[in-house]
Amino acid sequence: MANFPDDFEAQLAQLRRNAGPLIKLALILIGLVIVITLAMSCWYTVDTDQKAVVLRFGDHYKDTGPGLHFKLPFGADKVYKVAVTREWTQQFGYRRQPQMQQRQRVKDESIMVSGDLAIANVEWATLYTIDDPYNYLFKVRSPEQTFRDLNESVMRKIVGDRTVSEVRTRGRQEIAEKAEDQLQELVDDYSMGIEITSVQPQDVNPPDAVVDAFEAVNQAQQEAEQVINEAYRDQNKVIPKAKGQAKQMIQEARGYEAQRVNEALGAANRFNAVFTEYAKHPEVTRTRLYLETMQEVLGTVGSKVILDEATPSLLPTLNLNSDKIK
Repeated sequence: MANFPDDFEAQLAQLRRNAGPLIKLALILIGLVIVITLAMSCWYTVDTDQKAVVLRFGDHYKDTGPGLHFKLPFGADKVYKVAVTREWTQQFGYRRQPQMQQRQRVKDESIMVSGDLAIANVEWATLYTIDDPYNYLFKVRSPEQTFRDLNESVMRKIVGDRTVSEVRTRGRQEIAEKAEDQLQELVDDYSMGIEITSVQPQDVNPPDAVVDAFEAVNQAQQEAEQVINEAYRDQNKVIPKAKGQAKQMIQEARGYEAQRVNEALGAANRFNAVFTEYAKHPEVTRTRLYLETMQEVLGTVGSKVILDEATPSLLPTLNLNSDKIK
C-alpha cells in the first residue's frame, strides 16, 4: 500500500473544505435551471390568429384561444397551434408564388376531359379557412393532400358534365359555384374542419398541340355569335319600325275612310236639301242653280267673248261688189 506524506492528507482535507460551498452553489444553480425549465414548459402562448388544441396523455383535452395558458410538463400535455383566422389558398393546375415572375403549369392536375370529349387545361384556386382545428389535425390523415384530392375529384366531375365552350366562357361562374357547394359537402362528410371561402376559376386553355385549331374554332364560334347578335339587333330594329309604319298606315286609311264617308254624307245631305227646295219652287231653284253654275264656270275663264246668234263671224265681211265702193 502506498504511503502518502502527511501534508498531502492535509491538503486533501483543505481542498474538501474549500469545495463544499462550490458544490452547494452548483447544486443550487442546477436546481434553479431545472425549476425554470419546468416553469417554462408549463406555459405556452397562443397568437391572436391562432387556436391551440391540447392533448392530455394522447386524448383531446381542450381547445384554447389567444393568450398565455398552463399545461402539464414532461409531455403529459401536447399543444398543437393552428391559424384559424388566416385564409389559406390551394392552387390547382398551376403554381404562382409571390417571388415567382411567371406561373408554372402543372399538367397532371390541369388536363381534363369535358362532356363533349374535348381536352382542356383547367386551372383554379380554392380559398378556405380552418374552423375546427382538432378535426383538421386528427380526423383525416394528411388533410392537405386529402383536400387537394377532393378538389380535383369535384372539378373533374363538373367539367365532365359540360362542353369545353361552357367551361371556357359562359359556364365559368356556374362551375365555380357548383364546385364550392359540392366541395363543402365533401369536407363536411369527412369532418375535416374546413370552411370553403370561394373557388376561383383561372385560365382554361387547350393543350399545346391543338391550340391553333382550337383558337380557330373558338374564333369561328365568336364570329357566328356576333352575326346572330347582329341579326337579332336588326330584327329588333326593323320589326318594331315596320309595325309602327303599318299602324300608321292603318290609322291614315281609317282617317281617309272617315273623311270620304263624311264628305259623301255631306254631299247627300246637301243634295237632299237642294231637292227639297227644288220641289217647292222648281223654276226659281233651276234658275238659281244655273246662275251659280255659270258664275262658277265663268269665274275661271280669263277673257270672255259674247256673240250674237245673228253674227256670222267675229270680223265683218267686206263686200267688193257694193255700189258704195268706187
